[in-house]
Amino acid sequence: MTFATELEESVKATFRTQWTTRDGQVVPDDKSVTLGNDGIYLDAAVLYADLADSTDMVNSMGAVYAAEVYKTFLTCAARIINREGGTITAYDGDRIMAVFIGDSKNSDAARTALRINWAVSEIIRPAWAAQYTSSLYSLRHVVGVDISRLLVAKTGVRGANDLVWVGRAANYAAKMCALDDVHSSYITSAAYNQLNDASKFHTVEGVKNNMWTLQRETIKGEPVYASNYLWRDTG
Repeated sequence: MTFATELEESVKATFRTQWTTRDGQVVPDDKSVTLGNDGIYLDAAVLYADLADSTDMVNSMGAVYAAEVYKTFLTCAARIINREGGTITAYDGDRIMAVFIGDSKNSDAARTALRINWAVSEIIRPAWAAQYTSSLYSLRHVVGVDISRLLVAKTGVRGANDLVWVGRAANYAAKMCALDDVHSSYITSAAYNQLNDASKFHTVEGVKNNMWTLQRETIKGEPVYASNYLWRDTG
């Protein structure tokens, strides 16, 4: 059998094989599904956090400098995600993806976005500015959050495979990371409409101030809300 024939047979087998699916109650790992047409459905909020203009940073500042920025951003984001009950599902260069499940998944993911903004603004930027006093690079980031039903499947080959998260939330959350970095946090209206008050309003002296504002931008027609609020960690 030639290599081309092997590929053809593999593709045909995928298209003609019946899928085995089930609903999941926990975030799957790579042992939960097989490489065949096997999948788990999950109702989830997806969060993507991404550095802005990182390509320009690498080109102008070099790989070692960029690696330090990547490491500090991803480390802070990952620790906040874990603290807020999310599950990290992927790292991709300067980007991190996480999934939240449960009754408060929208609010947990939105709060995580605001906490990442706090870490970037009040921890990473000051430390970076103190270390690199002559740098002209402006450290910015964007976080996107959406919710939907996802199908989790495994792709690749034996020894080199990973989970894929198929559904609107994974796509929309990633697309929001490409929106204008004048705002650090974006959520779809679907996610916004199910936020609890704590993740929607900042209350000062009994007055509720909405932390999110409706934007002109949409994602495939879906209204988008944005925020620059910093959710400080006082613990």
